[in-house]
Formats: sequence, C-alpha cells, structure tokens
Amino acid sequence: MSSDADYAAFLDKANQDTGISTAPAKGDSATTKTSSTDIPQNLQEVEQYYVSEADEPFEPMSLKWDRNSLPSDDEFAGLIGHSGEASTVEIKDFDPQGQYKDVIAAVKAAGGHEVKVYRLQISKTRAEYYVVALNSKASKIVGMKAKAVET
Repeated sequence: MSSDADYAAFLDKANQDTGISTAPAKGDSATTKTSSTDIPQNLQEVEQYYVSEADEPFEPMSLKWDRNSLPSDDEFAGLIGHSGEASTVEIKDFDPQGQYKDVIAAVKAAGGHEVKVYRLQISKTRAEYYVVALNSKASKIVGMKAKAVET
C-alpha cells in the first residue's frame, strides 16, 4: 500500500500545468458590444435558461442601431462581429411550447412590437440565439442572448 507522501506526490503531478490553454477557441462565441448601462432594467431581471444539451441562461444585451428597422441576418452578424452563418428563426419555431414567453414579452416591452430571433452558428455543435427588438427612440437593439449546444 502507498504512503500519504506517495499519494500527495501523485496529486501534485496530476495538477501540474501542462501548458495547454483551456481558454475558448477563437470563434466559439460571438462577441457582443454591449454595456450594462445600455440594457433596460426589465431585461436584467429576466432569469430563464435556454434548454439545449447545455442549459445556458439568457443574458440581456443592447447594441447601437440608428436605423428604422431591425437588421438583416448578415447585418446583425456583422454588428456583433460574427463572421459565420446567421439566420432568422420564426418565434413559433424558436418557442413551440411557449416556455420562453417571459423572455419574448420582456424583449417586446423593452424594444418594440416586432420581436425577431437570430440564430448564429458558432461551430458544428454550438449556436447562439438572440431574441431582439428595436428601440428606435434610444437608437438601439435590445434583447436577450442564449448559447446552445445542438448535436
């Protein structure tokens, strides 16, 4: 049987820095340009998770946008610095069971009547969903973002 010193040496060796980075790979997530002061209070109060293979919380977001309508898929991807695939998802397809109605209602209240869902493909198995509305008075897009794992 091994001694305590042998076991401690084993643990020390197992916990040594291998030099391998555990930082997310570039492109694993789109980077939104937001500020907490730009985010409406009602969005900051939403506590809900997007259900996928990795249940992730919805996060409030806000982007400067001075146009009178929501951006196209490609414009939205460019706005947040995403160079991959972007598409629009119908609300009925994004939320067929009504489990995200609080998220949609909060976004509608913070922005405007039109709520749009963008889906950004991050990698083969990762995507990000943006539930957004246009707040034309404040010249910004407001909404909620959630990460998803889809295999």
